[in-house]
Amino acid sequence: MPSPSHPEDSRVSLQKLESYKPEETLQAMEDLLEPLGGMSAFVKPGQKVLLKPNLLSGKTPEKAVTTHPEIVRAVIQLVQKSGGNVSIGDSPGIGSPENVARKSGILSVVEETGCRFVPFETSVTIHPKNGTFQQFEVAQDILDADVIINLPKLKTHQMMGLTCGVKNMFGAVVGLRKPRLHLQAGTDKEFFALMLLELCEALAPTLTIVDAVIGMEGEGPGSGDPVQIGALLAGRHPQAVDTVATELVGLKPHQVWTQQEAIKTKRPYTNLDQLELSGPLLDSLRIKNFQPAKMTDVNFGLKGRLKDSLKNALTARPVPNHNLCKRCNDCVIHCPPEAMEIKHNKLQIDYNLCIRCFCCQELCPHGALMTKQGILLRLSSVLQKKNN
Repeated sequence: MPSPSHPEDSRVSLQKLESYKPEETLQAMEDLLEPLGGMSAFVKPGQKVLLKPNLLSGKTPEKAVTTHPEIVRAVIQLVQKSGGNVSIGDSPGIGSPENVARKSGILSVVEETGCRFVPFETSVTIHPKNGTFQQFEVAQDILDADVIINLPKLKTHQMMGLTCGVKNMFGAVVGLRKPRLHLQAGTDKEFFALMLLELCEALAPTLTIVDAVIGMEGEGPGSGDPVQIGALLAGRHPQAVDTVATELVGLKPHQVWTQQEAIKTKRPYTNLDQLELSGPLLDSLRIKNFQPAKMTDVNFGLKGRLKDSLKNALTARPVPNHNLCKRCNDCVIHCPPEAMEIKHNKLQIDYNLCIRCFCCQELCPHGALMTKQGILLRLSSVLQKKNN
């Protein structure tokens, strides 16, 4: 039981796991959930349970782009043992849900365990009672579930700094409705981070379990490098889990936009002092030299035309690597402000339209979009490294 000074939502469990061997993964998952009351504390017989993994794009498990299928398998087994009826669903950034699930290995697990795969297709409008965002369009399958288990992959994110529990719930927004939210936020990362926080709070996943066995560093979430972390994390509150995940990889709150915004808006569980950790000591699991995503924005308090005129110096921008680009047109189709086109047999970007959401980099199947920082942003990055 949590101590009187720490409510249930403040408890985050950690567990060491070096590989995805099925038996070891299942045992580690059981050990992870034991301090939280086990899976039976979250799932009752006959309940409809929706597992929400990260199915960003159709990459094989070793690329560390999606939640590993053995993590999904272990959770399915524990949910079924508790009597739950399991469905697995997500809305990928690119590609059909079935194809992405198959390439990532998750669809095979679904078929082998007798679960149901639900490609998020039908949207329903919800109206949160409080907050800036008065409505969201989310997958009907999410709302139909009695229990939502959030299964993020721990990765860097070129726009938000890190994708974990909070950001993973963005997959509840179906298909082309995601670009609309990017357009609504524009270049304002604080506004987008607030949207992610409010969306996650509106959906309120019952349990968040993080696949941090092999995560991603560098130019995540789709084109970074796999990195051995060797850990699982779990908790009732996504923000509490994200706070521990940020500490686990050695990032500072200012490097993670959802973390920054949660602190700014005085949300709970943004500091380790507010949390009760179970399992191995966090210090024993921390990794060294984790490579963050490149800083993509710096704000000196400038407003209006002055900030616009310095946009390229103050922000990073996506730049095509023409040697890697296959001109498949995926980035052009999915660019929220329609700032990209194939012209004269080359990918071109209109930076006057570009909102720096890095969706193109996130979704490019060939890793053909690089991040180029403006001169002031590069200088700011160097100064921050020296100060750290």
